[in-house]
Amino acid sequence: MKEIMIEYLLNNAGPSIKLRVKKEILKDITEIEEQELQEIISNEKILIFVAEKQQDNGWIGLGFHGSSKNAGRYDNQETATKYMGEKGLKGTDILNKAMDAFVTTELTDLCYETKGRYYSEFEIAAFGQNMIRCACIARAHYDDVIDITPQIEVALESFKRVTEVDSIFDVSRPSKNGRLFNDKERWPCRYHLEILSFTDSWKNSDNIDILADAFNRLMRTDRKEYIDIDIYCWIGYAIGPLWRFTEGYAIAADNGGTHIINLEKVEWMVRCGLYHHVPKLKEEIDYILNAIDQYGSCGIEINEKEFRGWGPYSGLQLETDWKVKVRRTCDITFRALLILHYAQIS
Repeated sequence: MKEIMIEYLLNNAGPSIKLRVKKEILKDITEIEEQELQEIISNEKILIFVAEKQQDNGWIGLGFHGSSKNAGRYDNQETATKYMGEKGLKGTDILNKAMDAFVTTELTDLCYETKGRYYSEFEIAAFGQNMIRCACIARAHYDDVIDITPQIEVALESFKRVTEVDSIFDVSRPSKNGRLFNDKERWPCRYHLEILSFTDSWKNSDNIDILADAFNRLMRTDRKEYIDIDIYCWIGYAIGPLWRFTEGYAIAADNGGTHIINLEKVEWMVRCGLYHHVPKLKEEIDYILNAIDQYGSCGIEINEKEFRGWGPYSGLQLETDWKVKVRRTCDITFRALLILHYAQIS
């Protein structure tokens, strides 16, 4: 199955997918070939725009956590670095400089858009600009250059906390306007999962078992009172966390009779080694397998907004243009291939 998918992508996909298939899946690419593909990728319209927005210190644009009044979709540090990492640009000058900016820029700098305050990821559950920063580093594959070990540990502790309590109510308290996370608590958010998905140093059987236990609990749907409840962080005032997990966590949905899988969620979970440990994850991967045709293309339905809408909480599209149907199919097929690869399905 993987062989015909690889053949399909190498024959039809753009340079980013070809680079990643050869480097990440086949592990068969020369340094010269990688550099040639990276040069082609760097001349794409979006990446030319990103390069124009890079400041002298390496920071991309005038924003950090997604679009703001000063920054659009790609001219901000978070989205730009994650996009470049996904495009296969590790080692290029533009991404090296952006990562250097993460090292040299203080977390209290105004570019982090927190008015000079540092919100500690060690003190506040599912929050903190440094968790976002470290997720960017992990997603761009620079954790071998920049040490994010403390944040990997926080991420693990946050998922472990799910296994230690009965529900999210045990790590939060009622307040006038809803519920607040308790001080110095742990609870997982999207950025914790992102960090774990793109790093390997934490991976052993014990930690994977903890993560699997946490997800099996979070994917429960029998306790309606805990599904999608609003819980806030307290930083002198109530503020929303960084997409915290609650029970009812879903990796797929039925929309008008159409089964739609969130390929990002599935990919991140299999990267964490959860394929054999989370039954609902295996169900969705079986569905993906059944949607691959004889030519190696994957025909599942997706939420295009989540796929194409690059930002803090979404973005998978690597092909530059979906006007041609095969480009859209290549993007979907590539994600399906990654999922099979990290699930170790041949």
